[in-house]
Amino acid sequence: MRVTQAYDGKTICEIQLDDEASLEQKLLRADRFFRNRSNWLERYRRIEILKRLARLVERDSDAFSLLIAREGGKPLVDSRVEVARAISGIEGAASALEGLAGTEIPMGLSQASTDRLAFTTLEPIGIVAAISAFNHPLNLIVHQVVPAIATGCPVIVKPANTTPLCCLRLIDLIREAGLPEPLCEAFVVEDLSLAERFATDGRIALLSFIGSAKVGWHLRSRVAAGTRVALEHGGAAPVIIDRSADLDAIVAPLVKGGFYHAGQVCVSVQRIYIRDELKEQFAELYADRARSLRVGDPSSAETDVGPLILPREVVRVGEWVSEAEAGGGHVIAGGKRISDRLYEPTVLLEPPPTARVSREEIFGPVVCIYGYASLSEAVDRANGLPYAFQASIFGRDVDVAFGVASRLDASAVMINDHTAFRTDWMPFAGRRQSGYGTGGIPYTMRDMTQQKMIVVKFNHLAG
Repeated sequence: MRVTQAYDGKTICEIQLDDEASLEQKLLRADRFFRNRSNWLERYRRIEILKRLARLVERDSDAFSLLIAREGGKPLVDSRVEVARAISGIEGAASALEGLAGTEIPMGLSQASTDRLAFTTLEPIGIVAAISAFNHPLNLIVHQVVPAIATGCPVIVKPANTTPLCCLRLIDLIREAGLPEPLCEAFVVEDLSLAERFATDGRIALLSFIGSAKVGWHLRSRVAAGTRVALEHGGAAPVIIDRSADLDAIVAPLVKGGFYHAGQVCVSVQRIYIRDELKEQFAELYADRARSLRVGDPSSAETDVGPLILPREVVRVGEWVSEAEAGGGHVIAGGKRISDRLYEPTVLLEPPPTARVSREEIFGPVVCIYGYASLSEAVDRANGLPYAFQASIFGRDVDVAFGVASRLDASAVMINDHTAFRTDWMPFAGRRQSGYGTGGIPYTMRDMTQQKMIVVKFNHLAG
């Protein structure tokens, strides 16, 4: 398979694809290794491996940053942040492992339960099938693979076909750090039926899927009985701006939240709701800032916005913008294709509610601004889609900010920050069609373990 640069389509390298036989070999190796409990690594060894891995990624941080920019199209300045987050995430998993433990179950609450001690221990759940996405080609892999290493689960990871190289390089470093090969392998395949067979194999204990809702929910319906599932999809993140907000201060973070990685982030700022009387003033400020962004080669340190992952995505985004404009929306910044891989950062004012930009996840460099007459109206419109992930409220009035935060249907609400804010130790979860289960490294580690209760009965002897 040919791996190309997102910016210009030039070949980076050729890699070998897996087939049905190699999938079976990898599943068989993982299953045999895991079933032999003498192979299970002690906790201290897993901590040592993770700490060594963090240092190896740190050693290769410049190479990873450039690779993210080349295969994924993320600007170099943001790619460097992704690598730093990956290192922090690996270190965080090692730290979380130090405190990952079961609990005591109280006995003696009834006569029948006296003279007993009960407690739970945590064991690895089994083989993890991880299917990842292109937009964070290193850090998403870390979020799926590192918790498996920490908890002792074998993991087979399928990277996005557009961005497999960071995954393959990370697995090389995982081996260098000392993890046995059957505990972490890559599975690179273009055959969708074979990918589905991988996800639904009866030996898989947990399916971790990051990608489109259509595929994720389909796989959930097809997994083997007893398979635990974690899904992370997208949304159409809403922002509400109260009249008490400082407009000059909030433009920069909202532009960053909307156009970071050309809007190809599942919690990108997409829908901004602002008081009618402030709409024109804010829209002008926002459009000016969007027009100032430098679009181009992501490997350049000067670039703010890079390419979309594939040329067909540029075509799709252009079609959605044209549809919104034809329906009465106003393009106040951008709105044009720069090349077959680059699209201008685009701001739409009052696109119709029936337009796809108002109803579905754009996953491109487009932000929509709408006016509202009352906070109740803004909240209702923000909550009006079948997606619910992260949301924001901007305002210096504390009562308003907390009141709106309590009414927004979201798994996380940012007050005076954009919707794309995330740390790697916080819970990260979509509601409704946006996902299933809770991500974030320590939360994923819990998902990858299962409890075993041990009950000890004591026979008290007379002295």
